[in-house]
Amino acid sequence: MSTRIDSPESLTTTIDPSTIAWLRLARIYQKIDRRTADTMRRHRLSVSRFDVLNHAGTPEGRTQQELARALLVTKGNVTQLLDAMEGEGLLERRREGRSKRIFLTDKGRCRRAEVVALQEAAIAADLSALDEEEMQTLIRLLRKLDRSLKGPT
Repeated sequence: MSTRIDSPESLTTTIDPSTIAWLRLARIYQKIDRRTADTMRRHRLSVSRFDVLNHAGTPEGRTQQELARALLVTKGNVTQLLDAMEGEGLLERRREGRSKRIFLTDKGRCRRAEVVALQEAAIAADLSALDEEEMQTLIRLLRKLDRSLKGPT
């Protein structure tokens, strides 16, 4: 089944529902991502640094490689972020054998607690248009879709 959408030129175009769903997901993601970037900027963090703080704090002691996998980025990208954040006193790397494990400092734990609470409240507000049943359905559908997609190779 497809949906018909009138273009600005009053031509009728047929668009597959999967394309419409993808466009909606992208639009919602962009709106939430922009709001998140604004929130993090006000707290002197980039979204990338927020992601590192969040993932490095749950659980602490991950290796750089584990952190890179969790963030879906390269080990080199994580190294640059960790260098900067270590310089700011937000985290520390401890050598354990051939690996370096990541731990938040007290300053990093405080910053993480502050911004995670703000982000959770903002996400709850962002998704407040959905009632509890709709939220559970959305979670179920997104989980199903996520599991069906292959990750980066």
